[in-house]
Amino acid sequence: MAEKLQLDDFTKRYLVGLLVIAVLGLAWWFSGWDRRVGQLSAILEADAELAAYPYQFKVISLENGVAEISSPRSAEVPVIKFLRIVFPELRNSGVMEESVMAAQDKLVAIQSRAGKLVSDEEDVKSIRWSLDRKWYESQGLYLD
Repeated sequence: MAEKLQLDDFTKRYLVGLLVIAVLGLAWWFSGWDRRVGQLSAILEADAELAAYPYQFKVISLENGVAEISSPRSAEVPVIKFLRIVFPELRNSGVMEESVMAAQDKLVAIQSRAGKLVSDEEDVKSIRWSLDRKWYESQGLYLD
């Protein structure tokens, strides 16, 4: 016959305390989750042209009508670094070569499209681009 597991009072209080901490942590995490940000990112994910591009733009936040969107472009990082990561065939190409210029133009067009899709939403007044450091780190390039 199986014996019932009996817990002493300390263990019971400890487990209840852990459960309370876990529930509070989960509630804190959900409080920071913005459903509208998820909806805006879903608009970007649903666009076939954006989905086909090697970098996926995401809405990071929406505050007071300002949508912050991730971007691989910034004054901090030369665009050629990004292009050489996502288009390996450009690794040995010079900055002024036609193939590099075309890839840069495509990036500009794709980023503009992402910005337009988000800014076309009624509750978005403006866009702020934010360098996607996590993406670069995932590619083995640490920017700090």
